[in-house]
Amino acid sequence: MAKTLGPVKRKFSPWMDPASVPFIRFENITKRFGTFTAVDNLTLDIYEREFFSLLGPSGCGKTTLMRMLAGFEDPTEGRILLQGKDISGVPPYKRPTNMMFQSYALFPHMTVEKNIAFGLEQDKLPKGEITARVEEMLKLVKLEQFAKRKPNQLSGGQRQRVALARSLAKRPKVLLLDEPLGALDKKLREETQFELMDIQHSLGLTFLIVTHDQEEAMTVSDRIAVMDKGVIVQVATPAEIYEAPNSRYVADFIGDINIVEATVKETASGLGAPGIVELDSQGLSITVEQECAAVRGDTVAFAIRPEKVRISADPPADPSVNAVHGEVWDIGYLGDFSVFIVRLDDGRVMRAAQANVSRLVDRPITFGDMVWLTWPVEAGLVLTR
Repeated sequence: MAKTLGPVKRKFSPWMDPASVPFIRFENITKRFGTFTAVDNLTLDIYEREFFSLLGPSGCGKTTLMRMLAGFEDPTEGRILLQGKDISGVPPYKRPTNMMFQSYALFPHMTVEKNIAFGLEQDKLPKGEITARVEEMLKLVKLEQFAKRKPNQLSGGQRQRVALARSLAKRPKVLLLDEPLGALDKKLREETQFELMDIQHSLGLTFLIVTHDQEEAMTVSDRIAVMDKGVIVQVATPAEIYEAPNSRYVADFIGDINIVEATVKETASGLGAPGIVELDSQGLSITVEQECAAVRGDTVAFAIRPEKVRISADPPADPSVNAVHGEVWDIGYLGDFSVFIVRLDDGRVMRAAQANVSRLVDRPITFGDMVWLTWPVEAGLVLTR
């Protein structure tokens, strides 16, 4: 069986099929506001029924890109295709999209059911159809018993679900979510992420979410586009983004990671071992099992996630693993796992994360202990850009 990066969320990968036609296509899109370029010559394909995330820091262009799809902004250059048709010039209310805003934008004087029905009434649907669809949406978001309440009588999570129901009531082909969970507390946000995924899968709609929360994007997405300064740096599945970032920017932006500068000492061609790269980092020798384009003498970065680094008071018994020695400088106890900050003998700092699989530890590692950090050759990455 072929190896894959991380768990497979569902058997759904149209982007891997050359015959698949994109549902949404941003084609050479540029958006300028005066002299500022918010989106710079960007091309991106999104497929039908995909849960797609635009992820990046504030000001990277992700919200501008979504607003252009919604029709609230016009591209300076390029075009946007939906089901193969150019939607330039089509007003927002005539596009088969709907947006759920971060603020939820609920009408405070209307009940839950009236909020959900508002867009349908504006479209002048028959009263019976409106009633049936509102009931369907209330059931979908599990708010049947709150139908007669007003927004100020609901919790933050309940208001979020009302906004979602109102967005879905018009049965858009694409639902746009602009930081939809930002106002929720951490536990409720995590619960709602899975609810969103269940709803998206059951309805078979295309969801496009804008977020700066990497954990949120990793949880809900089929694929993620990581953006920076108006361009897309990498588009991939959550597991590929995390396990195989294509640059230092993506590696550092997603999750926690150790990154050290290094020079290539030797590659597979000189070592006679397929996929093996030998690195030197200020006298520290590191072996990496990876196919990469770097050649001898190149300056690269070696990156490894803290959870892939093992910490022990004893030196490694296996001579094939990478090993460094140092002193425990700090410890962060996070309940399910602990993070150890280790100052190496040469003064550099590395992090190791250890799952707390047992309530009691016979020989705990604590502040000031001298320890060994080890990792296998396949655990880290060589980043050439």
